[in-house]
Amino acid sequence: MKLVFAGTPEVAVPALDALIASGRHEVAAVVTRPDAPAGRGRRLVASPVAERAEEAGIEVLKPAKPRDEQFLARLREIAPDCCPVVAYGALLPKVALDVPARGWVNLHFSLLPAWRGAAPVQHAVMAGDEITGATTFLIEEGLDSGPVYGTVTEEVRPTDTSGDLLTRLAFAGAGLLAATMDGIEDGSLKAVPQPAEGISLAPKITVEMAHIDWAAPGLRVDRVVRGCTPAPGAWTVFRGERLKLIQAAPVTDRTDLAPGEISAAKNNVYVGTGSHAVELLWVQPQGKKPMRGADWARGVRIAPGERVGAPDVR
Repeated sequence: MKLVFAGTPEVAVPALDALIASGRHEVAAVVTRPDAPAGRGRRLVASPVAERAEEAGIEVLKPAKPRDEQFLARLREIAPDCCPVVAYGALLPKVALDVPARGWVNLHFSLLPAWRGAAPVQHAVMAGDEITGATTFLIEEGLDSGPVYGTVTEEVRPTDTSGDLLTRLAFAGAGLLAATMDGIEDGSLKAVPQPAEGISLAPKITVEMAHIDWAAPGLRVDRVVRGCTPAPGAWTVFRGERLKLIQAAPVTDRTDLAPGEISAAKNNVYVGTGSHAVELLWVQPQGKKPMRGADWARGVRIAPGERVGAPDVR
């Protein structure tokens, strides 16, 4: 088939690579989000998918909106058979969905109908799911509601961050998307409607959702830290300033600390929760680089009874 691939971030690159390498289909063009400011200089930078496509000599389309007439005209001119999509980042209007004869096929990082929406991996980690996966489905106008072509499953490991899990799913999903294109082309795959039961939603994780509630159980605190890593980053407040939590670990045999209460030893720093304590392994104070939790605690000289998530008690 002649394909136009749509995707933007680094997580979409393995799928683009798999389609290029397959040799069975032609990736005629790539659609990606426009260049965006990045770094201290805020200079415009092309998306990871755009950079990979340019390296491969593939035409890159960067419409401000996928309903732009100039983009739609070029898409019709290319006349793709199918448009595979991975984390493109913009809603596709019906006028664009109608262009390819075999539709737009999305690779979504959950086992649909679970976790429909922008942040399926983060929500799976935060919810404590033991199994997740990736799904290929035919895009409709509804939110991730189209009929399914195929799935792969992936275990959620006890220490997985959303970044760890998403990296594994990106590569497992790349193979699934390539196989889905093959099955659509030879007629061996038919899309099956999603079940009406088991629907859950995964909206974008906001900064407020990443704010740690120390009255919650320790397992919940651990899941929020892992689910919000690397972005947007779990956080709390210490002495009136934001403290980012990069890595924490439940300590089930410590139940002597009140929620938010800090206990610092030479090589460890613990914080109480609604159940057992968690150890702060890596943190990032406001305006500073990431550091080990114990190094941070020594530097700030924790006072007896001092807490995170509480007003300044110095």
